[in-house]
Amino acid sequence: MPSTIWSGTIGFGLVSVPVKVVSATKSQDVRFNQLEEGTGSRIRYRRVSEGSGEEVPNERIVKGYQVSPGQYVVVEDEEMQSLAPKASRTIEIEDFVDLHQIDPIFFENPYYLVPDRAAAKPYQLLVESMTQLEKVAVGRIVMRGKEHLVAIRPLDGVLCVEMMRYADEVIPPRQIEGLPEGDVEPTQKELDMARQLIEALSGDFEPEKYHDQYREQLLELIEKKAAGEEIVAEPLVEEPAKVVDLMAALEQSLARAGKGGGEAAGARPARKAATRKPAKKSTKKTTKKKAARSRKSA
Repeated sequence: MPSTIWSGTIGFGLVSVPVKVVSATKSQDVRFNQLEEGTGSRIRYRRVSEGSGEEVPNERIVKGYQVSPGQYVVVEDEEMQSLAPKASRTIEIEDFVDLHQIDPIFFENPYYLVPDRAAAKPYQLLVESMTQLEKVAVGRIVMRGKEHLVAIRPLDGVLCVEMMRYADEVIPPRQIEGLPEGDVEPTQKELDMARQLIEALSGDFEPEKYHDQYREQLLELIEKKAAGEEIVAEPLVEEPAKVVDLMAALEQSLARAGKGGGEAAGARPARKAATRKPAKKSTKKTTKKKAARSRKSA
C-alpha cells in the first residue's frame, strides 16, 4: 500500500471524518543516470557561482526572485516562514458543486482519502451522499507548508482528492495565438460526416487497452542490450506533410470504420468505390445484341 502523505480530518458542518492521504498514481517513466562515456562513472552536479566559478556550500545559498535581468530580490527563509499558512490538519469543505462544472484542466494531482477504522461509517456516509447527488466538495488543505485548493469526489466507493490549479494559473484559450478565427466554418455536409465518424468510433472507455508503447519498446531495447545483443538503430525518415482533402479524408475514414461514405447526408460516394468496369461490360453486351439483330434482318 502507498505510504501516508498527510493525515487529518475532513470537516463539513459539524461532521468530521479522520482520513489519511495516499498517492493514487505512480510514475512508470524509464529513468536514466548520466555517465561518463568509456568509464561508466556517474556524473555529479555541483552548485557553482557564475561570478567566481567556485563551488558554493549550502549554508551560503539564499533564495532570490528575479525582478529584472540580473537583478534579484533576496527573500530570507524566516520571512517566508512568517507568511506560510498555519499548519492545519483539517480539509475544510467550503462548497459542494456539480462535477461537470469543473473543467479537467483545473485538476493537477490525484490522491486517495483512506478513513481511520473508527471513521468508516461517516466516511461511507459522505461517499454515498455525494455519489447520489453527483456532487464534488471543494476545499483547502495545507500540505508541506503550502495551501492547496482541492476537489474531493467519490470514485468507485472511495473518496479521491484532486489537487487543483487556481484560476490565474490556467491560461484562457483566447490568449493563445494561431487558433482558428470565426470566419473558418465547416460545411453542414462536413459536420454530418464528422459526426457519423465520431459515432462510428465511439465506445466505452477501457483504460487497460491503452499502453505506453514507447516505454515498452525502450524497456525491450534495454533488456536486449543487457543480454549482450547488438542493436542497429534504423535511421529516422521524416515524411513530408501532406495536404489533405477534408471531404475525401472523412469519406475514407467512414469507409474504414465500416460506415460507408454514401451513408452521410448528401454525401457523394467514396472515390475508391467509383469504377467504370461494370459500364464497360454493359457496353460490350449491347454491341453484341445489335450485331445479332443486324444479321437476322439481313
